[in-house]
Amino acid sequence: MKKYNFALIYFIVLSLSLIVTSIFAQTNLTNPNASKEAKALLTYLNSISGKYILSGQHNYATELNRSTDSVKSITGKYPAMWGCDMEGLISDSSFTRQNVIDEVIRQYEKGSIITIMYHQVKPFDDDTLGFRRSVKGRVTDDEWKKIVTPGTEYNNMLIEKLDSVANYLKQLRDKKIPILWRPYHEMNGMWFWYGDRKGEDGFVKLWKIIYERYVHHHKLNNLIWVWNPNAPRYWKDDEAYDYHLFYPGDDYVDILATDIYKNDYKQSHHDDLIKLANGKLVAIGECGILPTPEILKEQSKFVWFMDWARFVWEENEPKKVRALYNYEKVLTLDEINRTPIK
Repeated sequence: MKKYNFALIYFIVLSLSLIVTSIFAQTNLTNPNASKEAKALLTYLNSISGKYILSGQHNYATELNRSTDSVKSITGKYPAMWGCDMEGLISDSSFTRQNVIDEVIRQYEKGSIITIMYHQVKPFDDDTLGFRRSVKGRVTDDEWKKIVTPGTEYNNMLIEKLDSVANYLKQLRDKKIPILWRPYHEMNGMWFWYGDRKGEDGFVKLWKIIYERYVHHHKLNNLIWVWNPNAPRYWKDDEAYDYHLFYPGDDYVDILATDIYKNDYKQSHHDDLIKLANGKLVAIGECGILPTPEILKEQSKFVWFMDWARFVWEENEPKKVRALYNYEKVLTLDEINRTPIK
């Protein structure tokens, strides 16, 4: 049978020590102290890789269910994965991180697999400046150096912001909720303050800062680290450079994902990511126009897709959304929770 019971995997992992030992041997999380729940989630994802793909839907942090509920209205099914952001992108005055955390808990209790991203504003800016005024836009070379150099004023500001978010994520750790954690995405593009910084003193250094801070200082052992560039493109004034130029290394990444917009589903975007992943899982971290079943037959190693907030109705025809959600290899919420593993 094609269906898998994610909740049952958790029960087995948490209840039967012999099976726990077996499952642990199959995992490859970079954090040696990763939680049982995080290991179980990675094991589940590995078990479906190349066979099925999880459906996913991102939601704006100020409308926590609107996009997911729209999938249900269009297809009659809920996506298997629920996604959101730890930074407000629209209507920031109504955004609170606690609202996001509370919804994560609710969605997890429904059986959803959770993925969270972080559109961090520039370290020296106030969070209320939001996406357009602070996440987007470059920093100078001097500002960058100060951000990634320990002990500087800007680095201290960076750590302060990271610590603030970590304190919310600890609520999820303490409730034993595993999170596909996807910070600083699209770093190979030229549009975010941390983007297009090549080399060991570039983005790689920033990634290692957040990884070390969260894994070793805050002990957020429920996080699965998803490194998520944009699909490479050489569009004038909108470039996204090759994956490998920004990869922090196998010791700092659990899953590799790519963002694909404007229906740009080149086979190379899939194949080059697999090559770099070297056996790790790959996924579509974000998309606008959804992939078709025909695309997924050729790009079969993606273990999930996550449509961006509102795009399910703004960029996609309802009949094509239904065709995707009815594709036999796409798993929805009821399918990952209903049928025992075979």
